Amino acid sequence: MATLVTHNLSKEYRMGSARVHALTDVSLTADSGEVCVVLGPSGSGKTTLLSIVGCVLRPTHGDVTIDGIVVSALTERALPRVRRQKIGFIFQSFNLLRNLTAVENVALTARLRGLPGGESRRRAEALLASLGLADRRDFLPNNLSGGERQRVAIARALANDPALIVADEPTANLDSRTGHVVAEVLRELAKTRGKALIIASHDERLLDLADSTYRLEDGRLERAS
Repeated sequence: MATLVTHNLSKEYRMGSARVHALTDVSLTADSGEVCVVLGPSGSGKTTLLSIVGCVLRPTHGDVTIDGIVVSALTERALPRVRRQKIGFIFQSFNLLRNLTAVENVALTARLRGLPGGESRRRAEALLASLGLADRRDFLPNNLSGGERQRVAIARALANDPALIVADEPTANLDSRTGHVVAEVLRELAKTRGKALIIASHDERLLDLADSTYRLEDGRLERAS
């Protein structure tokens, strides 16, 4: 079974007496080790899709299955555990805690999964070293470059050893060269660590790294390759 399966996802919002269809019958899959890129302009529904896949929002209709668990059928109380154990998030704006060092940002995620402090620290140090940041582990985010901060964010996403990594515009705040490096890092991690990776972006350059590509516009998804 694929790591991620969505089936006929729809999301509606009410604005007064009107209904806004953010997503309409969206179905996609992502297997272990696969890079799935969802391309679309601003307002197309990309963030809504990732929020549902990441168990932050519930769909109005349809199902989401992650690593064999039908998460759309779970109670609100059960969803935080799925997020901690099954999903790693990478955000456009990095979302690092500015008062914590790089290693502390990464270790915190491991701690939230339940690992002891020492083991969390060791895992964080190993992940940062694997991403070329061993000499930056004790730096605060404001003392890191944009590319370094994004690599810290990638390490943090891997800290709970998730089955699925969800990345929202991971190259948007980076220059073209750094963005390409970060995209290559993401693809290599998906392949070598066997993670399903879904990226939502408007960056067409990511097409070269994708195993499967979808285009999302006005809430409707089409398979491109």
